[in-house]
Amino acid sequence: MSDPKDVTNTVAVQPNAAGGAHLVPGGPGRSPQPVSSDAGTRGRTAIADGVVAKITGMAAREIEGVYALGGSMTRALDAVRQRVPGGRPNVAHGVSVEVGERQCALDLNLVVEYGVPIAELGQAVRAHVIDTVERMTGLEVVEVNVAVDDIHLSDGDSHASARVE
Repeated sequence: MSDPKDVTNTVAVQPNAAGGAHLVPGGPGRSPQPVSSDAGTRGRTAIADGVVAKITGMAAREIEGVYALGGSMTRALDAVRQRVPGGRPNVAHGVSVEVGERQCALDLNLVVEYGVPIAELGQAVRAHVIDTVERMTGLEVVEVNVAVDDIHLSDGDSHASARVE
């Protein structure tokens, strides 16, 4: 397992009366605001590589036209894992990350739906992944490399070959 990376000043927390903490102001789509100017000096936040990989995988899957992530062997192993009782799919399959103290680089292997413009899909995935990872982690995403490994042909789109007599 990889070591968590130090990401300071990413999320401000405010202790509550019960001894816990909550984000201020919190909630999806909102950036937490610092509680006080010295909140960043009272500790540090560490984010593991696996967390960044899962965020990346989930964000990529949110883009219409992305059928799956990972190569054929990875997808086959994931299908077996799902059939085992209690097995869950690994959302980080097809994602590799390099996380530094304040920056990260991401690589994605995609399977796309047939008919989707691949260059446009790559740009949409890249933009959404960058936005999501930076918003959720506070890390600067320096690059997102997208590799399309396969195209998914849906069963309804298959064309029967014409018989020549």
